[in-house]
Amino acid sequence: MPGGRPRAFDPDTALDAALEVFWRQGYEGTSMADLTAAMGINRPSVYGAFGNKEELFAKALDRYVAGPAAYAADALEAPTVREVVERLIFGAVELTSGPHTPCGCLTVNSAQACGPDGEPGRQQALRLRMAGEAALRRRLEQATDLPTGRDPGDFARLVHTVTDGIAVQAVSGQTRDQLQRTAVLALSTLFPSSS
Repeated sequence: MPGGRPRAFDPDTALDAALEVFWRQGYEGTSMADLTAAMGINRPSVYGAFGNKEELFAKALDRYVAGPAAYAADALEAPTVREVVERLIFGAVELTSGPHTPCGCLTVNSAQACGPDGEPGRQQALRLRMAGEAALRRRLEQATDLPTGRDPGDFARLVHTVTDGIAVQAVSGQTRDQLQRTAVLALSTLFPSSS
């Protein structure tokens, strides 16, 4: 028995389009009509290839982590704590204020100000965010050069607070230059003796 008609669209291109819509509008602010228009395919094709909105969002998050936000996992491989943090903070500036990406962070945008309809996406974004913070904490726990007196969990939370703040400021209209100056100031505050 034949397997049906072949898909008339490229799933990777369609997923990239969905990712951009979710990134710009957050999970709750994105409707299936928005997604089908951006992806250039009809609802049955979306459901057949990607599942419902929640499943599509999960796939878009995976795409985001492996693509635009991959700098975060790469940063954890840096040899010193300062380099790890520097790469995370400046990576956040690039990600959230880049000329070819939407402003802000997909997970920050999707985790804030959600009503009941947005809760599935909010929970997915929160899980991803907590996993990122936990990965940073584990990296800091293994470090021999963590600044004296700093608790790895507290320091990881502080770094994530800074990167989240950068994302919020980007959405609020701060320029890349302003965000880079903020990043420099944050680093000199976090690592005062090595500035």
